[in-house]
Amino acid sequence: MTQVTGGPPAMRAASLEAKRRQLQVNRRRATGSLVAVTLVFLVATVLGGDEGWVGYVQATAEASMVGGLADWFAVTALFRHPLGIPIPHTAVIPERKEQFAATLGEFVQESFLTPEVIAERVAGIGLADRVARWLSVPANADRVAALLADAAVAGADVVEDRAVHQLVDDIVEHLLEVAPLAPLAGRAVEVAMEGGRHQAVLDSGLRGLDRYLDEHQDELRRRLADKSPWWLPDAVEERVVRRLVDKAHGLIAEVAADPAHDLRRQLDDRLQKLATDLQRSPELRRRGQELARELLAKPELRTWVASMWTQLKTDVRAQAAIAGSPVRQRLAGAVTAAGARLHGDAALAARLDQAAVAGARYATEQLGDEAAALISTTIARWDAEETSSRLELLLGPDLQFIRINGTIVGGLAGLGLHTLGQVVS
Repeated sequence: MTQVTGGPPAMRAASLEAKRRQLQVNRRRATGSLVAVTLVFLVATVLGGDEGWVGYVQATAEASMVGGLADWFAVTALFRHPLGIPIPHTAVIPERKEQFAATLGEFVQESFLTPEVIAERVAGIGLADRVARWLSVPANADRVAALLADAAVAGADVVEDRAVHQLVDDIVEHLLEVAPLAPLAGRAVEVAMEGGRHQAVLDSGLRGLDRYLDEHQDELRRRLADKSPWWLPDAVEERVVRRLVDKAHGLIAEVAADPAHDLRRQLDDRLQKLATDLQRSPELRRRGQELARELLAKPELRTWVASMWTQLKTDVRAQAAIAGSPVRQRLAGAVTAAGARLHGDAALAARLDQAAVAGARYATEQLGDEAAALISTTIARWDAEETSSRLELLLGPDLQFIRINGTIVGGLAGLGLHTLGQVVS
């Protein structure tokens, strides 16, 4: 089976392995330098000790051994007991893990997570300009649209259908209280009459009535026959129906051809009176409210609202899963437009930057203690050996150079002291 690599866990594992290898290499270098000066000391001692140039070499190697051993002890004592011996004040990190965790958390909070530092950082990144440029990229807008669509689906799934139905009922009832139905209807009639827009509706109705008369002459004849005396001849009935239909056609043609026809003026007067009565008559207002409440009380309306909500959820869920769906295209267009507006509106961008700085400052003030506690509790939960191992991987490679430097500095100090002793003696 092929092992999949390259993801974040694999990258973290590779990074840890690289740190371990670096620690081992540096540790071998430091230990090798200590072993080398020890061998030099032994050879110098065998060759003659304090005599001549050998004495300088011996003194240098001896001091290097002392410096290297002292720094080895100091570095090792941070992470474990040297040679496994429980010497007091060694294995500092495992023994004082809790104090270290609390100190680190406080240090991060006081030095890095202050409102001033965070606000200055947020103010300097130009958040509004970055967001505007990022949103203006179509691919990014599509990603945001997909996230918004998924969020809409998730939100619709979380909300109970019964709660939505109740919300719709409450909204409608509130609208009826603040905006009565009858005055709204009267205003709608007035708007429809402005500029003679209602005349087009009348013309369409006249054409429909004209077609209806042509298509239902037989029905009209049967109804007239049912109402007429039994002794009236069929030919007379036929002539009466034809004359009535012809008269109706003629009247319809007259009204349709004459914009100033008397029937049109009468209709305008009646509509104007209806609009006025709907807006001013308390009786019509009351009847409008009663009609609205009767409509709300009908179970058919609630069933229709429920079906609309269910269909809406189904449509949103279906379109959210399709990359080129109309919903996602509209959302992407809105996101791109928002980016373009943000890029071109300096005042809006400035307000966004100010809001980001204020939000960052507020979040730091409110959550700074939580961040410090998170660091402290996370480290406190670590096993002592794990804590020591992690910190040694982080700091150990550099600490090994302290051992190497201690060996070198100790040798130089020993050489200087031996030289001074020779000069003085």
